Amino acid sequence: MGQDAFKQLVDAYYTSLYRFALSLARNSADACDLTQQTFYVWATKGSSLRDGSKVKTWLFTTLYREFLRGRRRGSRVTAIADLPPGEDDPPTACHDPALKMDAQGVVEALQEVDETFRVPLTLFYLEDLPYQEIADLIEVPIGTVMSRLSRGKTQLRTALARRETASNVVPFPLSQKKTS
Repeated sequence: MGQDAFKQLVDAYYTSLYRFALSLARNSADACDLTQQTFYVWATKGSSLRDGSKVKTWLFTTLYREFLRGRRRGSRVTAIADLPPGEDDPPTACHDPALKMDAQGVVEALQEVDETFRVPLTLFYLEDLPYQEIADLIEVPIGTVMSRLSRGKTQLRTALARRETASNVVPFPLSQKKTS
């Protein structure tokens, strides 16, 4: 693969891979490392891919496997809420006025979903991958993907409802004693 083709590949997939990595690692530095490692693996092994239409799936699968490998080695994981302002660069999610939530709130609520369910949710809703590609990527049957999406949506709804309830709480002012 030539340098121009590699640059085009990076330009086409860097943002979506980084977003997926951030949803997994919940840490900007680790997400950058995962994304760079994925492109390194592509640079060394990508030429073995026979079907060029499967590049996206190959990259996401590689990133996910690198994440699992790193987690097995005991890499640190922090919550996205613990990152300094501006460093979290969350995935762009559609603003749903019906939920009265901004994209940042939805992404933060997504971080409360168990990883088992967060991965398929992120791949399906933020990366627009079909069920079969998700199943291939995380190496589970397609029925398991559907089940995890369903359970993940339930957890996400619960997290969003908790956030909505918390944002509607109006602090009760303490009465001050009048002195005459």
